[in-house]
Amino acid sequence: MQPTVAPLNATLGAKITNIDLGNMDDAAWKVVEDAFHEHAALVFSGQNLDADTQVGFAKRFGNLETLNPDGKPTAVAITNKKDDGSVLKSDDFRYKTLRGNEGWHTDSSYMPLAAKASILYAQVVPPEGGETEVADMRAAYKELSQDMKDKISNLEAYHSLYQSQAKIGYEIKTGSAYGYHTKGAPRRPLVKVHPVTGRKSLFVGRHAYEIVGMDKEEGQKLLDELVNFACQEPRTYSHKWEAGDVLMWDNRCVLHRAMPYDYNEVRILRHTRVAGDPNSELVPTGRDDRASDFIASSSNFNDYYESSPKSLSEST
Repeated sequence: MQPTVAPLNATLGAKITNIDLGNMDDAAWKVVEDAFHEHAALVFSGQNLDADTQVGFAKRFGNLETLNPDGKPTAVAITNKKDDGSVLKSDDFRYKTLRGNEGWHTDSSYMPLAAKASILYAQVVPPEGGETEVADMRAAYKELSQDMKDKISNLEAYHSLYQSQAKIGYEIKTGSAYGYHTKGAPRRPLVKVHPVTGRKSLFVGRHAYEIVGMDKEEGQKLLDELVNFACQEPRTYSHKWEAGDVLMWDNRCVLHRAMPYDYNEVRILRHTRVAGDPNSELVPTGRDDRASDFIASSSNFNDYYESSPKSLSEST
């Protein structure tokens, strides 16, 4: 039986049924790939994925990011559960990272090479809350006034995990985790052209913090205005998790966020992240001495800077 694709009640997203992500033939994979490009976010239920199977599925989309400084593993738990079985306290660095994820963002925009796709698999979910929401930046751009489209057409903003965490009052531990790299803040356009579909979308979110050539306060006001406009129904979908669910999205045209929950309840989502194509997702950055101890992940090797035409000399 071939997979069935049913669009969700939003401008993005589809649920695919009659599929086993761990055992797909080429025809089933083509359905998934086409749906990914058309709908930008996909839901699968009733899956039974171990880490290796999830990694194998993710690799169909491209090379994977390694989400730790030591380069391993490529599938990591997004969780408030500690190794000893207790839950994270509010002063824990990992807790602060989880709370930061409650702001609208796109993955790895703060790294030199932004992500192509993110894939979450639910292992343990809280009884209430903890949903993951996604927002359609294609539809958001389409609905902007022509004046606003003209205003932002050539604007660029810097993206930084330092800045986004600092804005919500969390101190950054230099070189302690993924995202605190040695090459500074990437500079990315506010309007992105999708490398596959050719559609334009907004590329904003909480990691964007300063628009090049604009007063800082004015730039932040514009960034906030764009996010607030973009992340409204019918351009959003909220996924209520059940164990065995998979939710994935296209970081090139989708924002996402985690919803709050009782952090005394355990929540475990296994995460894999597909690295972007350097031809479309690699951008210039500048040196950031605050992160001098961080070892870049395999998808953000320093040799990108020497081999890419977007060299450091282009940074401002």
